[in-house]
Amino acid sequence: MSRFDRYLLSQLLALFGFFSLVLVAVYWINRAVLLFDKLIGDGQSALVFLEFSLLTLPSVIMLVLPFSAFVATVYGINRLTRDSELVVMQATGFSPLRLARPVAIFGLIVAAMMAVLLHVLVPESRATLAQRTLEVSENLAARFLMDGQFMHPAKGITLYIREISPKGELRDVFLADTRSPTSHATYTASRALLVKGDSGPKLVMLDGMVQNLNNKEGRMSVTRFADFTYDLATLIAGPKVLKRNASALSTYDLLWPSAEILQETAETPEALWFQAHNRLAQPILGLAAALIGFSALLLGAFSRFGLWRQIAVAVALMITVQGIATTMLSLGLKQPEFWPLAYAAPLAGLAMAAGLLWLAQRPQRLRQPGSAEAVA
Repeated sequence: MSRFDRYLLSQLLALFGFFSLVLVAVYWINRAVLLFDKLIGDGQSALVFLEFSLLTLPSVIMLVLPFSAFVATVYGINRLTRDSELVVMQATGFSPLRLARPVAIFGLIVAAMMAVLLHVLVPESRATLAQRTLEVSENLAARFLMDGQFMHPAKGITLYIREISPKGELRDVFLADTRSPTSHATYTASRALLVKGDSGPKLVMLDGMVQNLNNKEGRMSVTRFADFTYDLATLIAGPKVLKRNASALSTYDLLWPSAEILQETAETPEALWFQAHNRLAQPILGLAAALIGFSALLLGAFSRFGLWRQIAVAVALMITVQGIATTMLSLGLKQPEFWPLAYAAPLAGLAMAAGLLWLAQRPQRLRQPGSAEAVA
């Protein structure tokens, strides 16, 4: 690359890193607040919250990269134009296509980053997140077993534990089950253990008794026991079997799904095909965003009033491309056999950038009022 290409590329990469950091922080904090309320409210530790937050980070980065590339390009080209650096390069004979070369390289770098995220990091992180979510949902002690207070893990269930020993033994347990309208049961035990069964966690109570109150007859029966097992599986909301969705599958599995994957995801092969092509198409948006931001700012000549009109055009075009992407994704999910729809938004963005570059190269292109040449 020439010295100018390296200079412009370094400027764009520096701005891209800054805006990516800002946008990722804003988006990630919004997600982290909701995640914090859910996990901490369920009794999870700060380490679990940090783990879950880090697992959601690749998805957040993947979403903001195209916008970071667009904002970095618009801001960088506007600054170079305001400082007359880009004007000097145009005066030396650099055509818009020649000036677009480092921007295209920058867009390809962003596209490569998005490809790595989409095909490697995001599926792995979402698969791991699904596995950890299942494990946390089955961890009953972490969810609602706390000593010294009355807990209501489900409607009609009241649970009290005086103390939880360092070894995990529950001491002086009280459990009231009033879910049945005809009878109420109250369990008390001096000790209890939480064990994992085939159908879910079970509470094994030792040295206690159960009092059954028959509401119809108004009678109470008391039964003492040395040990008694109470099934807690119905008290835990959450998946019992890990089922991945399309976002947690590798691109290879989406393109060539096996019968087990089709059964696990409950999707058709066409639907998985569309998801795979959508992954292949999204990195192109990074290249299109950079080129749209650059080419739109080349329309018109230098103006003392800035390039606010060109920036408005660039923003409008980017919103249009994003709207096309959202619409095509919605249509593709409904009719996955039309998988070429996944490439509509990236190709439309590249076509817009090519059209703007063509207009910028025309000698008779329109000038802004108050431009340098008009004043001259």
